[in-house]
Amino acid sequence: MAIPPESFVLAPGGGGTLQQQIRTMVAEGILTGRFRPGDRMPSSRGLAAHLGIARITVTLAYAELVAQDYLTSRGRSGYFVSANAPEPADPGPIPPHRPGQLDFDTLPIRRFSAAARLDRPLDWRSYPYPFIYGQADATLFDHQNWRLCALRALGRRDFETLTGDLYDRDDPLLIDTIRRSILPRRGIDAAPDEILLTLGAQNGLWLAAQVLLGAGRVAVMENPGYPGLRGILDQTPCIAQTVDVDADGLPPQRLPDRADVVFTTASHHCPTNATMPLPRRLALLKAASDRNFLLVEDDYEFEMSFLAPASPSLKSLDREGRVIHAGSFSKSVFPGLRLGWLVGPEAFIREARALRTTVLRHPPGQLQRTVAYFLSLGHYDALVNRMKQTYQRRRRVMEAAIADCGLEVAQPGGFGGSSFWMRAPHGVRTAALALRLRPQGVLIEPGGAFFAPKAPDDSHYRLAYSSIPENRIAEGIGLIAAGIAHG
Repeated sequence: MAIPPESFVLAPGGGGTLQQQIRTMVAEGILTGRFRPGDRMPSSRGLAAHLGIARITVTLAYAELVAQDYLTSRGRSGYFVSANAPEPADPGPIPPHRPGQLDFDTLPIRRFSAAARLDRPLDWRSYPYPFIYGQADATLFDHQNWRLCALRALGRRDFETLTGDLYDRDDPLLIDTIRRSILPRRGIDAAPDEILLTLGAQNGLWLAAQVLLGAGRVAVMENPGYPGLRGILDQTPCIAQTVDVDADGLPPQRLPDRADVVFTTASHHCPTNATMPLPRRLALLKAASDRNFLLVEDDYEFEMSFLAPASPSLKSLDREGRVIHAGSFSKSVFPGLRLGWLVGPEAFIREARALRTTVLRHPPGQLQRTVAYFLSLGHYDALVNRMKQTYQRRRRVMEAAIADCGLEVAQPGGFGGSSFWMRAPHGVRTAALALRLRPQGVLIEPGGAFFAPKAPDDSHYRLAYSSIPENRIAEGIGLIAAGIAHG
């Protein structure tokens, strides 16, 4: 890597000669690890011009550093950090507050870091039994056709979409493809001005909460429920309440006397996998009409309904424009894509679009056009079909292993998905269980983060089969059972 001249600054009143100051800056850069063996130093002419000093001063400083084996000279190629340069010392743990620096923990700023979150190691792929949710499986993904779509989106024909600032608008090709290919599967008929692209469902839920909720308004979410939504509501000046779900999802009769916005994962409840039956969906819509509240439908995993046909979305049953529909490609393509959508009345989308513009304008144009090609050329349908077939096989294997090991499924779910919601035996704390299993290469997701803090529950856990090979499932389940038995 080439080290830019701007990495060097002569401090006013710096001690020593100019040569000494340059040598010190280079040596400190190497000893702190900022400059690494093989990195190319700025040319003596370029560094001299940047610092406003004579070139000979830099040349002499470099020569001394070569003599000390900090640098090496490669003829006309220039100077490079030597492979024999002293190695950076281990600085040890960095103190939370360095001397002389402002301590932000003492400032009256807003705090967001305490929100509950699902903890998973970044190197989860190195674990042989990763029962974690929502990650992509490289063996299922269509690498070749995704690459071809990305290259096509980078071509001259799509130059304006790739490089242009669309201000607050979205790629019309992707909007049209979502209208004609994705939403009809959920029974939704929407005009272009009723669709807004988001950076995933999480961003869509945040936009909806910011637009629909304000001081004094009441938001209702499911318990257990999506931890990301709880974090969003905690940031919003609203009154957040929870409603306990049952085997059919959110019960309308349990809603509080006052509700302004109700958030629900009706098609595939997070995390229990329950699917709300049609009569309950109609009852929830009737309650919304009678009591004048809005519904935000997080339809995050409808593509994975392989055990039974997908139920109609709430939005498809909505006749009054009370449902805001949120979806994404995170589970069907890959989570790192960070691309989703909101569907709602034009007036709502107009406000959400204006809010999005103040934060990020629009998702990257190259990503939008790549996904548009991936969908329109049929690669998305083929990918989803391959995932459904694989998930169905893995689910059968996991279901059998769970039964053989005597583990308890808290909510089986009847439509598919990519995980099981489990209940541990009495007295077993799943957060501690997860930590005990990690040294054996097993990753599970403790369920505590899904429950409201006022009603904590550490007896549940989630086992996903989206990222674990079929031939490792039974052995991994056996290790979990053994961990529970010896806990």
